[in-house]
Parts: sequence; C-alpha cells; structure tokens
Amino acid sequence: MFRLFLICAAIGCGFLSAQTNAPLTADQIMQRVGVNQDRSEEFRRHYVYRQHVRVTSRKTNGKLMQDEVADYLVVPNAEASTKKLTALNGKSWQKDKYVDYSGEQPNHDHLDGDLVSDLRDDLVNENRTKDGIATDLFPLKSKEQEKYVFKLVDQETINGRSAYRIAFRPKDKDETAWKGEAVIDAEEFQPITIFTKLARRVPFWVRTALGTDLPDVGFSVSYKRQPDGVWFPVSFGTEFRLHAVFFINREITVSLQNSDFEKTHVDSVIHYETSSLH
Repeated sequence: MFRLFLICAAIGCGFLSAQTNAPLTADQIMQRVGVNQDRSEEFRRHYVYRQHVRVTSRKTNGKLMQDEVADYLVVPNAEASTKKLTALNGKSWQKDKYVDYSGEQPNHDHLDGDLVSDLRDDLVNENRTKDGIATDLFPLKSKEQEKYVFKLVDQETINGRSAYRIAFRPKDKDETAWKGEAVIDAEEFQPITIFTKLARRVPFWVRTALGTDLPDVGFSVSYKRQPDGVWFPVSFGTEFRLHAVFFINREITVSLQNSDFEKTHVDSVIHYETSSLH
C-alpha cells in the first residue's frame, strides 16, 4: 500500500512538473509583455535622451523634394515627453532649385515642407508618450492587446538570448489596423524588434471619393536594454507611398534614433516580476 502511495505521488509530482514547465502560449507571453510595458512607461520617465529624426519626401520617379533632419533633447515627465528642438537642417526643391535651410523651413506653404513637418511632429514625436514614438502604433500595452489576436510562430536565439517570435493581427478583420510580428525576449518579456504593416487597405470609398491611399505602409521598431534593466526603443523606421487628394504622389521615408540615455536620478536596479503570471 505504501509503495502504491509512493508511485502515485511520483506520478502526481511528474504531472505537476509537466504543467509547470508547459510551454507558454502566445497570449501568456504577450500578457507578460503588456504588464512590463505598462511598468516601463513609469521607468522611462526618469530618462533624458537625444532623438535624431530624418524625413524625406520624393516623387514616384525618385526625385528628392524635401529632406529634413531634426535633433531633439527629450525630457520625459509624469504626463508626456517634453522635447526641445536643438537643430533643424534640410534641403527643399523650390522653383527649379534646391534650397538649403537651417533652424526653420524657408516656406511653410510648401507642399512637401508641410508634409515632412507634419509627419515629423505627428508620427514619431507625439507628445503623449514617454519614449518619443506614437503610442498607437504597436499592440504592446495591456489595453491595446485586447483588440488583437496573437500566434506563437517560433522560438529562436537573438544575440545569445532566447526569444519568441509572435505574429499579431486585429480581431476585427474589417478594421484598418496593424498586423505584423514582434520578437520578444524570453527572459524579461520585453520587445526586441517589431515589424508591422496595415492589416487591410484603406477603404475603397476613401480611395475613390477622397483620392487617398497608403499602399505598403508599415513600421519597424528596435528596443535595447539599458544597464539598469529598462528597455527603451532606440530606432524607428518606415518607408511608404502616399497617394492623396488625387494630385499628391510621394514616397516617404522616416527614420528615428534615440541615444545618449541618462537617468535624471539614481534608482535601484529594476526587476520585472513575472512569476505570478501563468
């Protein structure tokens, strides 16, 4: 009888161990990512850093119309990111010649000038985020994840660290939202890279009635771990075609780099707690 008890106990322990070591599902992985992203916003608030943004606009034949480079000093606070423009330089095609400028654009009524400055301000320098990248581009935070379906594609090694590759798409197949893949660090459940594109084309009535389309639009973001454990987005990039109001046809390129991270004060090393999430 005692031997039977030991055998049953051993089987039970093996079953529990198998449950404990069961592979995580995509939803479980992203749940942990969401918790850590929610926490990361608070941690990033203690960093000052520099942001380098470049936006170019070309005609579909390749002719450069506007090329602008902006540098910012970013000081996150409790509610938003305060960005101070430290340098602005560019080149603009105007009246059959290129005009170089510094400090401000030479002509604010210029089509490509307006397009470039609007993209720079609205897309990558949204002031409601603590890391200088628009908050609604990627379904990482807990609230944003509710609208998406996730699938575990693979587990691989990135720079010597185990990582998950997760595919995502919107639950509503008729919604004009993002789909793509996220590479997630398997130890700290933080994003390493994210690639996206539109899950569906701009609605037909918009393309026909307003003459507006964004074929092939998508984004990529890379993250890097800071010495104290905070993961920060360090690069952002997109390249897409813009067809708008029947006469605007442009190829747009946007790139962003965050660098020179410096903490505003000394804190303890950050540890992400994930043991309670199963």
